[in-house]
This record gives sequence, structure tokens and C-alpha cells, in this order.
Amino acid sequence: MESEKKKVIVINGSPRRAESVTLVATDWFVKGIEEAAPCDVEFVTVSDLNVKPCMGCLSCWARTEGECVIKDDDIIHVKKKILDSDIVIVSYPLYFFGMPGTMKVFTDRMLSLMQTYAGQPASLTGESLHGIRYPKPGRSFVVISTCAYTEVKGAYDALKCQYDCICGRGNYTAVLVPQLKMFLASAKGERLEKYVKRFEDAGRILALEGKVSDEILKELSQSPFTERTYKYLLKEYWDRQRKGES
Repeated sequence: MESEKKKVIVINGSPRRAESVTLVATDWFVKGIEEAAPCDVEFVTVSDLNVKPCMGCLSCWARTEGECVIKDDDIIHVKKKILDSDIVIVSYPLYFFGMPGTMKVFTDRMLSLMQTYAGQPASLTGESLHGIRYPKPGRSFVVISTCAYTEVKGAYDALKCQYDCICGRGNYTAVLVPQLKMFLASAKGERLEKYVKRFEDAGRILALEGKVSDEILKELSQSPFTERTYKYLLKEYWDRQRKGES
């Protein structure tokens, strides 16, 4: 008897669409998932959607019990795909210490996925601040994000705090990757293969076990260059940019 296929949805929140460097790492991660278990994978690009901003009416918390009153854009269809999925992956680069603006508008419209706020203290206890309205046993939520900073420490504090409030600390997998663009521009051969394999292995583990250990996530977040080398590479890069060179 064939195993039931897992449903995987990848929300590409990069304004660069298919040109996203983050999407490269996400593809590696998804390949590992596909190798581990039968699955159907769907990619949705936020910048290609018609997404209207949340109006802040809070009707989804009061009058409509989890349904957004905005019906004439694409959110209702994407929300259904998310609820039907076993693995939900959001993928985007770090923009000014947070998510890109288009992704923030999309995330705001996911408010109806949260339970109605009932006066809970805004302190991070490890649980979702509001609670998830439509929990699904075994569903995994993954955030994959890359940045150009020397390391992820500090740069991702604000973003992680937001997801801690939404999901609850430890209830999501955060794959945070520094220096990827520069690494892809220079890495070749065995070094690149080993690097890619880390992400494929992490995806495989998520598919089989439902989570990725902190040790593996720490390894994925390791900087590929030393601080001195990276500063040199950045100087070269910005010098070329100022001259209009690619």
C-alpha cells in the first residue's frame, strides 16, 4: 500500500520572485523532503498574487469566526492551500531586519488563522500568544531566510520574536542563513556539494521526524567565510556596484 503523499506549500515572499537567492536554499531543503517521503510540492509567489492589506477590522476574531471579510483577492485560495498542507515553508531574504513588505502584507492577512485575542499577557511563554485557530496534528511550519550579514546573531532577533508570538517558541523551524549570495558566487566543487547536502539532509530529517534539531539549525546558520574574508569580499562587491559592474 502506497504511503499517503505529504502536501508541501512553499510561500516565496521574495520580491525578486524566481531570482531569489533564498529560494536556492529553499530548493535544496525541499529536495531533501522529496527524497524522504512521497509528497506534492506547490510554490506560491507572493509578488504574483493579488493581496489587499488587512483593514484591521478584526471581523475574523468576532463576527465571522476565522473568515476574512475581504473576498475579492487571492488570500482565501492560498489560505485553503496552507490549511490543507502538512508542511508550510515561507522563504524570503531579510529586509531591514524583518520580512519584505509584500510578505508582511501577506502575513497580516493570515490573522484569521489565529484565535481571538482574549487578554493574554504579551509575554513569550513558549506558546502561541493567541493560539492557532486551525491546528493540524503533525503540521510543520518552516521559515527559510538568508541575509548578507556576517552572522545571523542579532540580525534576526526582531523576526524571530514575531514568529515566537505567532507560533510559540520552538513550534516552528527557522533556517537562517548568512552570506549565501557571496558564497554562491565563489563556491565550487566539493565545498559547494557539502554545503548543499546540509540543507538536503535537514529537509529529509524534517519530513521523517517533523522537526530539525537545534544543532543542525546552528550548523546551517554557520558563516561560510571568516569575518576578515567576508569584509574583503564585500568591499570588492560594493566597489563593483559603485562602478556599475555586475
